[in-house]
This record gives sequence, structure tokens and C-alpha cells, in this order.
Amino acid sequence: MDREILAVDSEFNQVLQSDSCRLSQLQSHTCSQGHPLNRFTWGNKKSLVDAMGSGINLREEILQMYMKKYHGGAMKLVIIGGEPLDILEGWTMELFSKVKAGPLLDMTPKTDMPFWKSGKLYKLEAVRDVHSLYLSWTLPCLHKEYMKKPEDYLAHLLGHEGKGSLLYFLKAKGWASSLSAGVGSGGSERSSYAYIFEMSIHLTDSGLKNVFEVIGAVYQYIKLLKQSEPQEWIFKELQDIGYMEFRFAEEQPPDDYAVNLAENMLFYSEKHIVCGEYIYEDWDPELVKHALCFFNPDNMRVDLLSRSFDKQSEAVQCEPWFGSQYIEEDIPSSLIESWRNPVRLDADLHLPRKNEFIPGDFTLRNINSPRCSSEDNPRCIVDEPFIKLWYKMDMTFNVPRANTYFLISVRDGYSSLENAVLTDLFANLLKDELNEVLYQAYVAKLETTISVIGSKLEIKLFGYNDKLPILLSNILSTFQSFSPKTDRFEVIKEDLERAYKNTNMKPMSHSSYLRLQVLREIFWDVDEKLGILMKLTFTDLVTFIPKILSQLHIEGLCHGNLSEEEAINISKVFRTTLSAQTLPEEARHGERVICIPNCENFVRSVRVKNDLEENSVVEVYYPVEQDIGKEATRLRAITDLFSSIIEEPCFDQLRTKEQLGYTVDSSPRMTYRMLGYCFRVMSSKYSPVYLQSRIDNFINGLSTLLDGLDDETFEHHRSGLIADKLEKEPSLSYQTGDYWSQIVDKRYMFDMPKMEAEELRTIKKADVIAWYDTYIRSPAPKRRRLAIHVYGCNADIAEAAKLQEQFWTAIDNVQSFKVSSQFYSSIC
Repeated sequence: MDREILAVDSEFNQVLQSDSCRLSQLQSHTCSQGHPLNRFTWGNKKSLVDAMGSGINLREEILQMYMKKYHGGAMKLVIIGGEPLDILEGWTMELFSKVKAGPLLDMTPKTDMPFWKSGKLYKLEAVRDVHSLYLSWTLPCLHKEYMKKPEDYLAHLLGHEGKGSLLYFLKAKGWASSLSAGVGSGGSERSSYAYIFEMSIHLTDSGLKNVFEVIGAVYQYIKLLKQSEPQEWIFKELQDIGYMEFRFAEEQPPDDYAVNLAENMLFYSEKHIVCGEYIYEDWDPELVKHALCFFNPDNMRVDLLSRSFDKQSEAVQCEPWFGSQYIEEDIPSSLIESWRNPVRLDADLHLPRKNEFIPGDFTLRNINSPRCSSEDNPRCIVDEPFIKLWYKMDMTFNVPRANTYFLISVRDGYSSLENAVLTDLFANLLKDELNEVLYQAYVAKLETTISVIGSKLEIKLFGYNDKLPILLSNILSTFQSFSPKTDRFEVIKEDLERAYKNTNMKPMSHSSYLRLQVLREIFWDVDEKLGILMKLTFTDLVTFIPKILSQLHIEGLCHGNLSEEEAINISKVFRTTLSAQTLPEEARHGERVICIPNCENFVRSVRVKNDLEENSVVEVYYPVEQDIGKEATRLRAITDLFSSIIEEPCFDQLRTKEQLGYTVDSSPRMTYRMLGYCFRVMSSKYSPVYLQSRIDNFINGLSTLLDGLDDETFEHHRSGLIADKLEKEPSLSYQTGDYWSQIVDKRYMFDMPKMEAEELRTIKKADVIAWYDTYIRSPAPKRRRLAIHVYGCNADIAEAAKLQEQFWTAIDNVQSFKVSSQFYSSIC
């Protein structure tokens, strides 16, 4: 129990600096006294130890909770397996017949008191650089209305992003960058007490200054919905999409699916347990009108999360569990009155148009294709100087979906710090320009992501294939003719500034960032990017765009329900729409990774970015070899087997026994085709120097563990890993992801897991020990280490000096370190 209290406390410390968790706890803390939500909704050492200090026998409380709560009447059971139902039923009786009976769960609310005081504005100091407005309304419990889903109908309209929508209006005013609306999936949002409908709006600096006007615009749109009769055609669109999603649902991992179904059993009738979340069966406009009645300012809670917070105000209060600072203010009654019945309704606000991206053709292209083994892997069907395209028709999952991924190499997109920032700006402005089209397609389950990967733009389109070529053509036309607008430039620049400032706020992602900063030859630091961004002008971007788009090279993958002819036509869309010249091969950016000399130990020590972050992180990286040549497959297989063998002992020793922290992991790393191995620990209790010593102690003890591994245990690990490698992907998207990583890494080994499984059959225990003795053990001929130490606010970074007495070399200046280093040749 003492160990578990520490584990609970470590888990709580992980979310201590999370804005969303702080907001959630503030909402609970300021909930009406006596309401079930008015409580500490996590747990930590203080809450548990204080309970014991006030005379509560914690062990007895746990036993009492078990006796009262863990019975058949309060449980739902789902079993998923590949065996026949009779066998599963036999196992069920054998395993669960001893669960004691008990009364059925009573789902009726115990109180009808309101959740929150009305007419209040809660200002919460943010950890990250954000301005977020949260509006919450309580609706009646809608558990029994799942066939009608009035809350989803309203979420669809209030959260819409097309022309005429609330977000479109707020963006035109320069007040908001994104908006989402709806009832969450958690227990507190969908309880028998109420459904909580929340709208979150990410505000710009201007939106923060005009926050009450933003809320006024929300009530203008609500007035529009109340004045317009509920539209059956909109419900019909949602119905068609829901039916389509159920009919062609992709298989998900069975452990997740079992959890979902068990939860569904609480809400849906027996015949709808599997399909309840998808169906929109009964159109009930009166129920929609009834739900809309609850969208009024007297039933609204307002939370404003921002770094722009008046810390000197006498009204500042402290939420006791997270220590968050907040101010509770009365909203002027005149404002509430103006929201209750807005005088005007802006002409730019209107209902959305019909969605042209809802698919109608679900024909499977593989019906007439011979199911031959030659189609096992993607093959190159277009190989031209300008574009290279890989293709594989789906013969396994039989769904009318396709995934089309493209890497676009641009000219000089990453060749300088300024160009890297301008490329980020261009990509974000392009997404902003395309947002209305991409959103409509997204609603129809045809999704798009556009991101910057080093020197390349990555565009992914995935979903129902019927309208995919139309969407791609739309994206490329905008890409070709794109001309930024000054007003959007300022808003997107502000957004990017905020994104740069918020990078590395979490210590785990910070440590990974610092590792990559050392390993990659060219890596533009985010703080330097921020400095450049502040100086860039609209003219700089306008001058830059034609240059990077003057020369391009595209490599892509079409996978799924597309014929070869359709895939070739997609490649033609690139050639006919884009007027760029071919980017020569020598001008394409190749990633080079640092070659740490054998027997060297380098350490990079930095403080956390957030001054209140208590967690420290140690990440110890062991380079192995470049992933190239005949021995590469065998080396990857041995590395994976080593990981499988030590994963549980590592967790057991460093987390369970030593209680270093909640997060402990060890796993292989592949960094631009450089194979490595990594150990990581995050702790709010211990300093990086101590964590490093405990990791070293564990690694040094692995020699005894590996030597003592009996044949049966070794075979268990090996056969388990072979089974993992040969396990079929659960869905088309998983399979596409595997193929795409081979293309991005320029390995093109599409049957890599199968080849690794074959290699594993020949690997002996002695091979794993030899690998450990070569790359990990101290002293080993090829052992070299890069340690990243991120110091939490309570750890003393001056301790880092002690490491130099232990044969560690400090990296104080990364650029200087790289100047004197060797790098592997680029292979991707």
C-alpha cells in the first residue's frame, strides 16, 4: 500500500502542470457545495496520508469499497476471442462464476442542485502560452435519447467551421483560431445528473481583449438556431455518415474494443450495444428545440484560461490541490441580459451548406482482381524525375477507404534558420486557407493532415476513397495559386509564436527534443526560430513562397480501395496542377546523424522550461549501428529481443521496487536509420544525477540477468516476439503506416517484420549477450552514450558537475560540439 500511494502521487505529479487538468479540478472545486462533482477528482500522497492522519484506516476503507462496489450488479463483462462461442462461454463460467451477486446499479441522480453558480466568470492562470475560453451548459440526462442524439446535432452546428459558421465569423474578426463544441465522452460529462455541453474557443490576443463580444457572437448563433426550424436534412447527413461509419468500421485492437463495449452496456439497449454510438434513427425536432432551451446565459459557466492574468489582484484565490491561481468575477447583469436576447443577428451567420464530400460510391475495386501473392507489397508504378509513386490495392480489409500519403521536397525549405520558419508559416497559412474545404471533408470522414517534416511538406489524405481525388485536386490547386493575405498572416504568425513558446513545456518531450538536437546535424532551435519569427514581415513570406515552390519533388503512396489506373491519375493531378520544375536529387535535404566515438560518454544538462515543473527526466541513449547492409535486419531483431527480455525487469526494479517515478521505460530508437537503445525515467522526487546512477546500476546488473535466463524463458520471449512480428495489422491505416515508414526512411523493405521474424528463429541467447557485451555493457568495445538530463524546479543543476568526475563529458554548446564531430553519411 505504501508503494502504491507513491505511485498514485507520481501519477498526480505528471498532471500537476497540465492546463486541462487544472481547469477540470477548478470546475470541480467551484461546483455547488454538496454536489457529487464538488471534490478532488484525482488522488495524491497528501489526500491519502491526510485521510490516515485523521483516523481513517485506509486498508479497511479499500476492503469496504471492494465489498460494497465489486459485485455483479455493478459490473458489465465483455469477452472477445477467436475461439468458438461455446468455448468462450465455458471459459466465462469457469473464470467469472464466483463473482458475487449484488443489486443492479442505481443510475438515478441523488440531487437536482445546479452544478455551478450562474453569472460568474472564472479566470484561471495558464501554464502554457494560451488564451482559451470555455463555455459550459448543463443539459438534461440524454442517456435514453441515444437514437435521436440531439446533442450531436447541436454540436455539429455550433462546432462547424464552414462559411456562415460561428468559427468562420470569429476568424474573420481576428478573434479566434479554433473552436470545438459538444458533450465529452467522460463520466462527469455524460452522467445521470446532466450532460455537460462544452464549447472551447482558442482566442487570439484581440479575442482576449474582446472576450465578451466573442460570447455575444456565440449567443447570436444560438439565436439563429432557435429562430430556424431544426433541419431534417442536416440530421440525415449525420445519419448517413453514422451508418457508413458503422457499416465500414475498421477493426480496432480487441482490448480497446472490449473496454468500449463494456461501457456501451451501461447506456444502450442489448440490440444496440455494438452500434449505439453510430445510429441516428429517430428525427425529433421537438427534442432539439427542448435541448436548445438550455443554451442561455443563466445556465452557463464561463472559464477563461490565460497567461495574461492579474496576479496582483486582491481577488486572487488558490485552488488547494493543484495550487492554481484563479479569480472569480461577477459578469455584469447588463451583459447577461444582452446575451439572453441579442438585439441583432449578423448577416454573415447562417446554417452550413450541404456537404459535397459525403461519399456515394462504396464499390470495392478488388472484386475483379486476382488474389495473387505478387501483390503482397507496394510496388512502384510511377518513377519519373518529378514524382515517384508506390501503389498497393487492398486485398485484406475490403473497405471503401484509401490512404494516400505524399512527401513534397521543396527548394531550400530547411537550408537556413529563416527559411525553416518561413516554411512553417507557409504550411500553417496554407492549412488556414484550406480549412473550410478540409473541414467539410473531415465531417464526411475524409481527413487531411499537412505538416512540415524537416525540409519536406507531408500531405496525407485518408478516408473514404469516393471523393478523395476531388479533395486532392482542390488542395493542389490552392497550393499552386496560394497567395497569403495580410490579416491572416498576422493571426497565423501569432499562433506560430505561441506554438514555439509552448514547445518543450513537458519534460518528456523536452528530453526527446534535446536528444534529437544533439543527434541531427542540422536542427534549428525553437528559441532561435522564435527570435527570427518576431522579425519576419509579410513581404518576407510573399517573396519566399515562389522560391520554395519553384522546384519540387514528390514521393507518394496510394494504398487501399483504388485501382492502379486511379492511382496513376492521382500522379497526373500533381503534374498537371503544379507548374514547378523538378528539384534535382543533390538539392534534396538528407538527414545526417552524429557519430559518437566508441567509449565516449556525453551528457547534456538543462533546466525545465516551466519554472514550476517538478518533474526531472533522464534519457540515456546508446547508439548501436547505422541501419544499412546485410547485418541490419539481424541487428534490429536482436535489439528488439533484448528489449522484450529486459522491459519487465526494468519496470519492476526502477519503478515498482525503487519507486523512482511513475514513468519508466526502455526501448529501441530509430533516428533517420540510426539504430539505438534508450532508457528513460521521469521523477518528481529524485535528481537526474541520482536517477542516472540507478539506471547505470540496473544496466550493470543485466549481465547476471541475461546469464541466468533459462532456455524456457528465453524461448518464451523469442516466440512471443516472433508472434508479434507476424501478427496481421488490425486495419488498413495500421498497414499504411508501416509501408509509409519504409518509404520515408528510404528502406523500401515492405516485409520487414516478416524478415525480422525469420531472423529471430536463428537467434540464440548467446547472440543477445554478445549484443549487450558489445553495445551496452561497461566496458564494451562499441559502447557510447548520450545522456539527456532535464532538471525539475526542485533539483539542483549544480549537481551536474559531479558527472564529470564519473567520465562524462558535458555538452555546454551544441553547435560547438557538432563542429568538432563526425557524422554518418545520409541514407534518408
